[in-house]
Amino acid sequence: MAEIVFDVQQVTYRYTADVTALNGVSLTIPRGRRVAIMGANGSGKSTLLRILDGLYFPTTGRALAFGDELSEERFQDDPFAFAFRRRVALVFQNPDVQLFNPTVFDEVAFGPLQMRWPKDEIRRKVADMLDLMQITHLKDRSPHRLSGGEKKRVALASVLILDPEVLLMDEPTAALDPRSQSQVVDFLVGWGGGAKTVITTTHDLDIVEEIADDAFIFQGGLIVAEGAPAALLRDDDLLQRTNLIHSHRHAHTDGQLHAHPHRHVGHDQ
Repeated sequence: MAEIVFDVQQVTYRYTADVTALNGVSLTIPRGRRVAIMGANGSGKSTLLRILDGLYFPTTGRALAFGDELSEERFQDDPFAFAFRRRVALVFQNPDVQLFNPTVFDEVAFGPLQMRWPKDEIRRKVADMLDLMQITHLKDRSPHRLSGGEKKRVALASVLILDPEVLLMDEPTAALDPRSQSQVVDFLVGWGGGAKTVITTTHDLDIVEEIADDAFIFQGGLIVAEGAPAALLRDDDLLQRTNLIHSHRHAHTDGQLHAHPHRHVGHDQ
């Protein structure tokens, strides 16, 4: 039986007394699975990722990673926090949130420097990662002067260089042009050769079957459906109820108005 990487037990998270992002969510994610967390804007999926990354902590309930509870007190223990950050990496929807170094090379080298890797190893690993992400030609550029797709690849390189066991991706194709979207999807499909755990939030239904073995649909801070991506994506009633597709009315030649489901992709959150 596969090891459980994340065990979320009746987790509620409130931003304020009046704003509840998650409302009693429970789920388990085994090692090596690719998981899609689907939901419209405000459904709670991005908040869940931040809890899994130890950036937010449950208001009530418990979230465990590798059997250890994720809590503010636990992250005050430097050896635990250090080891966790090495094992679990989050790439934000907006890469500008995590890019802050003067050059692409410095950005990708930052994590290894914090880990106190030998300088020669850092230079070698950075060169390999830049090559893998096809951004070697950008190594002396400022990250903030790059295109959206280039920034996304730099953000990915900056976390993948530490070879994490778990990759958390928040809306990885949001605001990208089609070519950059395709590059990110190809990466998610191939990364780790199936040995890594990848959890992706998205409302881009076109990519879910490619990037995920399992899927959850969130609405209003609750899990309203879970299962194989193909089965969930065939349920138009479910997708309409959760605002992942919308019904548009069209006038036909007979004068009748008919409603048809439309799948909308690529919105920004």
